[in-house]
Amino acid sequence: MSALPTASALSPLLPAARRPIRELPDELISQIAAGEVVERPASVVRELLDNALDAGARQITVRLAAGGVRLISVEDDGQGLPRDELPLALRRHATSKIASLDDLETVGTMGFRGEALAAINAIAELSLQSRAAGADGAFALDGRTGELRPVARAPGTTVEVRELFFATPARRKFLKTDATELAHCIEAVRRHALARPEVGFAIWHEGRLVEQWRAADARDQRLADTLGDEFVAQSVAVEHAAGPVRVTGRAGIPDAARSRADQQFFYVNGRFVRDKVLAHAVRSAYEDVLHGQRQPIYTLYLEIDPARVDVNVHPTKIEVRFRDGREVHQAVRHAIENALAAPRAGEAVSAPAEPFFKPRSASAAPVAPAWTQPAIHFAAERGLGDAAAMWPSARREEASAPSAFTPPASETVPLTGFTRQAPAAQATPAHEETWPLGRALAQLQGIYILAENSQGLVIVDMHAAHERIVYERLKTQLDGAAIASQPLLIPATFAATPQEVATAEACAAVLPALGLEITPFSPRTLAVRAVPGTLADSDPVELARSVLAELAQHDASTVVERAQNELLSTMACHGAVRANRRLTVDEMNALLRQMEATERSDQCNHGRPTWRQLSVRELDSLFMRGR
Repeated sequence: MSALPTASALSPLLPAARRPIRELPDELISQIAAGEVVERPASVVRELLDNALDAGARQITVRLAAGGVRLISVEDDGQGLPRDELPLALRRHATSKIASLDDLETVGTMGFRGEALAAINAIAELSLQSRAAGADGAFALDGRTGELRPVARAPGTTVEVRELFFATPARRKFLKTDATELAHCIEAVRRHALARPEVGFAIWHEGRLVEQWRAADARDQRLADTLGDEFVAQSVAVEHAAGPVRVTGRAGIPDAARSRADQQFFYVNGRFVRDKVLAHAVRSAYEDVLHGQRQPIYTLYLEIDPARVDVNVHPTKIEVRFRDGREVHQAVRHAIENALAAPRAGEAVSAPAEPFFKPRSASAAPVAPAWTQPAIHFAAERGLGDAAAMWPSARREEASAPSAFTPPASETVPLTGFTRQAPAAQATPAHEETWPLGRALAQLQGIYILAENSQGLVIVDMHAAHERIVYERLKTQLDGAAIASQPLLIPATFAATPQEVATAEACAAVLPALGLEITPFSPRTLAVRAVPGTLADSDPVELARSVLAELAQHDASTVVERAQNELLSTMACHGAVRANRRLTVDEMNALLRQMEATERSDQCNHGRPTWRQLSVRELDSLFMRGR
C-alpha cells in the first residue's frame, strides 16, 4: 500500500519553514538579472549590436553557430576599449554611457544600463578582444578567468559568446530549433540595419554568408535592401513635424496591407520600440482605408527631445514612455494621414506605356472608340440633403451646391446610343494626356467604368469611388464645424470603475470640446448629460465608456471622430450612385475627375480598392502579342 501524500504535496501554498534573510552571491544576482536581459540568442545579438553602434562602428560582422546557441561573435571597427577598461566592461552596472541622473533622463545612446555584458558572462562563456583607436596593440579578456593577454587585431572590438545558457541549463530547454533562433537573430540585426543605413552589416552562420547589407547613402536604399524593392514601391514617404516631434519614414499603401504584422518597424530616436501609443496612432490613421483586419506595413522614425521620452522602462529597452503621449499620438496619426491622403492616380501617368507590340508609326496608331449609354441626369451630391443638419447653417449653401464636374463644351464627347464615332471626331485634346485616370470609354454591366489613359486601361468601381467622394466631402464640411452638444432629457447613469471616475474628473475641461458632458452622480456612478449632436441616437453609456477608456491612454477625439465617420460613411454609401445606374460619358468623366481631386480616393470607405490599372503590356501578354 502506497504512502499517503504529505500535506505540503497536497497544498504547495502552505507556509514553509522560515529562512533567514541573507545577501545573494554575486553570481546568482547576475544570473537573475540575465533572465531579464537575455531571453534567447537574439537578445545577446541585440545588446552587442547596441554597444558596437555606440562605439561608432561603420562595419559590423555577426558570426553565429547553431542559431547562436553555440557561438555568437560580433566584430566591429569602432573606437575600441583601452587595456585598463576591459575588466570593468564585464562588471555589473559599469558603463561609459551615463554618469548622473541628468544623463539618465536624456539618454542619447543605444545602451546605458551597464548590465548586458555582465549578465551574458554569467550564463555563457564570454571573451572580449579590443584595440582602442591609437593604441599600439590589442588585448583579449577571458570572462571566466579574468586573464588578460595581448593579441593581434585592428582597431575595434570583438565579443565572442559561446555555449549560451550553459550555466542555466533549464533556460536552454526553452529555446526553439536552430533555424528558428537564427531567424530571430537575423531579425534583430535587420532592426538595427533599418535605423542605421550608414553602417554595413554582415551575418554569417556556420561559415556561410546568409545576409549582407552594405552601407547606403540614402535611407530608402537601405529599406529596399532589407525589406525589398516592393516595400518602397508600395509605400509613400512620410515627412511631418509638429512642435518638438518629427516623424519620417515610409508608410505602406492600403493595397500592400498584409494578414500578419510582420513588416511594422517603429523607431524612437533610432531605437526600435513597441509602444501602445504609437501602434494605436498608426492604426487610427489607417482606420477607414484598410479592409477588415488587414495589417499595414511601415517603417517610421520618430525624433523627439530625449528629455520628453523615458527609455529606462524595461531591461530590454524595447519599451518607452512619453511625457506627453497625446502629443506624440497626434503627430504620428497626422503624419500618416497626410501621407496617405494624396490620390495615387497621378502615378499612372508618370511614365509612358511600353507595349510588346508597337504600331509602325504614331500616325498609324488606331484611336480608341468611345461608346455611351442614353443620357440620364446624374448629380454627384445626390443624397446629401439629409446631412445639412450636421453642420452650421452658414455652410449649408456650400453643402447644397452641386459639385459634379461639368466638362467645357470643347471637352464633351457628343455620342448617343452605341454608335461608333468617325476617327476625325475622336481627336483627343492635348490636356487629356495629363488626366491620371484617363477618359471614359464605356460602362460595364452597370457596375464598372472603363477608361483609357497613357498606361492602358483603367477599371473603376463607380459606386465605391463615388462613395469615397461623398464621404470625404461630408468629412470636410463637418471638420469646419464645432462639435455641438445635444443635452439628454434624462441623464444616462452607469456604474463606473475608479479609473473611469478619475479620468472623468481629470478631463472635465476636455470632454465639452468633444460634445460630451459627463459628471459624477455619486462616488461610484457617472451621469452622461449631453452627447454630440451627430450621435444623438447612439448609446450614450457605451460612447462615454469608450471616450473615457481612450482618454486614459490616448487621444479620445478619435473615438468621437470614429463614431461620426461611421455615420457619415453610412450616409455616403446610401447617397452614392448605385449599381446598374446608366451614366453618360460626361458623367463618367466627371466622376473620374472628382476621384483625381479627392483625398484617399483609391479606397472606398470600407477599405476596398476603387480602381485598378491594366497596362498595355499586361493586355498584350493576355493576347500573346509580340511573341
